[in-house]
Amino acid sequence: MSLYTRLEQRLERNSDDAGPVRGEFSLVRIGLIWLAANLVVTTLLTGTLFVPGIDYGLAILLIIVGTLVGAVVLVTVGNIGTRTGLPTMALTRGPFGTRGSLVPVAANVIILMGWSWVQAMLAGIALDFIVASMTGVSMPVLWAVVCQTIVVILAIFGHEGIARIEPWLAAIMLAIMAFIFITAFTTFTPAEFQSIPVDESIGYTPILVLDVVIATAISWTVLSADFNRFAKTSRAGIIGSGIGYSLSTIIAMSLGATAISYVILSGGEAIPFDPVTIVEPFGWPLAVVIFTSVMATNTMVVYGMVTTVVNAVPGTRVKFLPAALILGLISIIGATFFGLLEQFTTFLVTIGALFAPVFAIMIADYYIVKRGAYTPDILNAKGGRYWYLAGVNWFAVAAWAIGAVAVYLWTYVWPTPIGATIPGFVLTFVLYLALSLRERSAHPAEPSRHLARSGARDA
Repeated sequence: MSLYTRLEQRLERNSDDAGPVRGEFSLVRIGLIWLAANLVVTTLLTGTLFVPGIDYGLAILLIIVGTLVGAVVLVTVGNIGTRTGLPTMALTRGPFGTRGSLVPVAANVIILMGWSWVQAMLAGIALDFIVASMTGVSMPVLWAVVCQTIVVILAIFGHEGIARIEPWLAAIMLAIMAFIFITAFTTFTPAEFQSIPVDESIGYTPILVLDVVIATAISWTVLSADFNRFAKTSRAGIIGSGIGYSLSTIIAMSLGATAISYVILSGGEAIPFDPVTIVEPFGWPLAVVIFTSVMATNTMVVYGMVTTVVNAVPGTRVKFLPAALILGLISIIGATFFGLLEQFTTFLVTIGALFAPVFAIMIADYYIVKRGAYTPDILNAKGGRYWYLAGVNWFAVAAWAIGAVAVYLWTYVWPTPIGATIPGFVLTFVLYLALSLRERSAHPAEPSRHLARSGARDA
């Protein structure tokens, strides 16, 4: 037996499956997972985009409001995972159909690939800062490739170890964040932060900031059921993920807004979404933290991308190792496209446009149309309640397409007073319900056939 074959068999035995699991994680454990997951440099640097486009105080307020609004979607989708034991992309078979779910699955892989590129670039920039400060040689693209290569290797061999140490990395991040907050507010007063002049030419408005913050929650919701299906009860999943996600996002984004404001008040050049801009005033320890946090989180992103592909269609499982090698190679090549960093806001808005309607449909379908339960048919490769028309629920596809187009138009063509993500979510939710009322009346709930003893896991 060849080394490749032995490795492939080992990975197949240890890779996550899309079938239902019985969760055992406590509220505290789920909270720590979510706290660790979002204490990452991309969230921190997102906060650097907002000041001086809007004033500092308003930026902090919108970060809090947008995070709490987005967290509602995140925990609601995550709770479906807790009740059924299924990961997020497997759950899309419920509303979209066995084959129709490939639409959100493909979008998810594209989004995760984009995240892996962005994070590899940021890790490369942070590592380049450390190396250049010692040698005078700067090669950020090379270091981005090196970082992503390490990430792919870890995703194949070491994702379980990374998951175990993420809470410790989060503790280090929190310590560094506390140091930065203390340094910032002992150097300048809150009034000085608030007095930073607004630069409207940057193009950020309060509504755009709110949409970006909500889109951040939407981007994490693609993994909400993946994490929360391991929660022991719905209470543990909802409270743990809600508190963990909200705290980490508010702290990290507020730190980004504070750090860029500190740079402005210190007379430096405020370059948004640039780790070096905020690393220089606070030294190499922050660069080390950025590098390690990105490596840890990006390993789980790449691993999640691979498991999404291998479990895309029940009964037709793709081999883990070749999928990991192909997707890993694409992620390494993409890590050289540094121009994506300049389009990060567009990237987040795209996530909101693609996935806010998906989650609106998932929530409406599970809690209202399917009456809070999915039957074992959702695990079928063909046939059953979720086969719809040749495996596709065209009502869901149509509602998703209309919602995605609406979000795009309300962002770039006809801006609304409350942004684009919220009205797009509501429009899709109502539209899907209207199209699915006949199905709801035709299929009463079947408690005896629920997945994963969902009723027993609600306590």
